[in-house]
Amino acid sequence: MFIKKIGIDLGTANSLVFVPGKGVVLAEPSVVAVSLDENKILAVGEHAKEMIGRTPDTIKVYRPLKDGVIADFRVTQAMIRYFINKVSSSFRFLKPELMIAVPAGITSTEKRAVIEAGMNAGAKAVYVAKEPILAAIGAGIPINTCSGHLIVDIGGGTSEVAAISLGGIVTSSSVRVAGDKMNLAIANYIKKKHNLAVGEQTAEEVKIKIGTALPEKEAKKLEIRGRDLISGLPRTIKVSSNEVCEAISDVINEIVQSVKLVLRNTPPEISADIMDKGMVISGGGALLKDIEEKTSQDTGVPCFIAEDPLLCVAKGTGVVLENLDFYKKSIITKK
Repeated sequence: MFIKKIGIDLGTANSLVFVPGKGVVLAEPSVVAVSLDENKILAVGEHAKEMIGRTPDTIKVYRPLKDGVIADFRVTQAMIRYFINKVSSSFRFLKPELMIAVPAGITSTEKRAVIEAGMNAGAKAVYVAKEPILAAIGAGIPINTCSGHLIVDIGGGTSEVAAISLGGIVTSSSVRVAGDKMNLAIANYIKKKHNLAVGEQTAEEVKIKIGTALPEKEAKKLEIRGRDLISGLPRTIKVSSNEVCEAISDVINEIVQSVKLVLRNTPPEISADIMDKGMVISGGGALLKDIEEKTSQDTGVPCFIAEDPLLCVAKGTGVVLENLDFYKKSIITKK
């Protein structure tokens, strides 16, 4: 079985690989561990993520994408090559065609970097498509109809909001505020309030297990460990879900602000359609408890979570790859 087409949702936090006919075949954290002595890549994905915050000085763990764009070209290229090799058979004669998802607010230089990284990693052709469009396709929104839809894609590095009609983006906003900023806000909050230093992994675990966008009547508690800032010794504390809600409130407000901005710039006809159908939230951020309630309360527009929000963009790349000729106009292509 020769794989001719591969779709990659190249995310700041996680990358997903989609193969038409097979679905999502790979979901790995966008993390690469490099040995500084030999300048060699030691691990990619899950194995590399486990090393974060636990490496000696000879090993450096990179997250090659920052805020949805390539921050380290060589490492990103190695990561894309790893994905291609992992899903292709061992004897590969044919170079695959790649479809890579990029943020809507990406510059042409950043776009070129993505295309170049894909070509250098062994692709025959690289197509680049905007995340909100792919997320909408993956969420099952009929984007080619003349009715307006609003998609909010909250990832690890960027939050993308777009009003879509007739297969294209009418108005959009891309803010570099998303899941990573929430983790940082949680870590800073615990540092200030409890005098405890916690790592990135712990902050993310707190967000996933007890994070909520709205305060709860019965707050959940989670026990976490970290380093006491005064004594320097390890210490265990309990954090409540309402504390997490307070910690990430600024980040969520910023995302809601970008939704309001798009709604403000949307033509009245499309606004009416959106009010009628509601907006759809996709991406990892959609898994945060009560995020749709909070967005709906603040904007006055009904809000729904997409089915399998994490996989929307990856599924979208698959649909587009299977119908490339049909989607050509809403996609930038580069051989």
